[in-house]
Amino acid sequence: MEAASPQAPSSSEAPGLLSNFMNLLLRIKEKLFTWDILKTIALGQMLSLCICGTAVTSQYLADKYKVNTPMLQSFINYCLLFFIYTTMLAFRPGTENLLHILKGKWWKYIFLGLADVEANYLIVRAYQYTTLTSVQLLDCFGIPVLMALSWFVLHARYRVIHFIAVAVCLLGVGTMVGADILAGRDNNSGSNVLIGDILVLLGASLYAVSNVCEEYIVKKLSRVEFLGMVGLFGTFISGLQLVLIEYQDIVDIHWNWKIALLFVAFALCMFCLYSFMPMVIKATSATSVNLGILTADLYSLFFGLFLFGYKFSGLYILSFSVIMVGFILYCSIPTRNAEPPESNVPQLTSFGFDNLGLKIEETSQEVSPTAM
Repeated sequence: MEAASPQAPSSSEAPGLLSNFMNLLLRIKEKLFTWDILKTIALGQMLSLCICGTAVTSQYLADKYKVNTPMLQSFINYCLLFFIYTTMLAFRPGTENLLHILKGKWWKYIFLGLADVEANYLIVRAYQYTTLTSVQLLDCFGIPVLMALSWFVLHARYRVIHFIAVAVCLLGVGTMVGADILAGRDNNSGSNVLIGDILVLLGASLYAVSNVCEEYIVKKLSRVEFLGMVGLFGTFISGLQLVLIEYQDIVDIHWNWKIALLFVAFALCMFCLYSFMPMVIKATSATSVNLGILTADLYSLFFGLFLFGYKFSGLYILSFSVIMVGFILYCSIPTRNAEPPESNVPQLTSFGFDNLGLKIEETSQEVSPTAM
């Protein structure tokens, strides 16, 4: 008896497969050009411009006035968060009050504040040891760490298209780094590359931890609680650290109105970044936000053409386009949620696009705070 040969798709099945594939492409095309996607792109680039503002002001302080005090700059931002959002928590009634939150969750917010402060510090400090290329490439390590933490902590479930989108964004970063090398922006070889690379990896990992905690808090508790507690413990930790590490650097600053103005500009950009990012994360996810702000380095490069004499390369435009394609691709398809049925944690992404709930006004009432 002859073995049965595998059946080839019949002539009637082949058009059906092609039709299904074309329908899928049409659905993706329709999702790529919606008002919600456009709002997500706009808000993501607004965050990128805030990061660009912090980078440009810091570099101008370092190059023009030889001022290198990253912890002092962060301390000013945490003080602003403390005076605005921690004060708001202090006057809230009931379980949303600052004292009530501190009684039950003080140690958790100390950990969050420490992760946030040290992430900012380690990335900036890494520039003294390693190259610009290493920082730009290794900083992307935070994205897979963020996705892994979201998988286990937030129960997010990704589709194949999300991994493709992340790969496209990282390809855009690689293009940007290549343009930097060709333009000669990577002349500094670094004093100790290994130490610098380790600092970048640690900083990127701490950023991922901070972002996952931020997503959990703003979606389950409230944005004001996150910012208020980060402002409280961030002010204390960064203040202590700047006294121990940067005291002499601060004393050596020859203050004038231009230096003061640059410090104010940095603080405002950082404060806007911290204030708006929870809104965007609440409507989308920490991963999509981190993909969107990959363009911040490119905005800094564009400003550097006029301020610092950088050389222009067409690869910068290509890099920006590739990153935006990956970002839009990621936001066009929803992530799934695998939250256990018995858990009372609300679903992070229920239906529709990853950014379907994008509403800055936050008109809906916050979910009642519970124990983290």
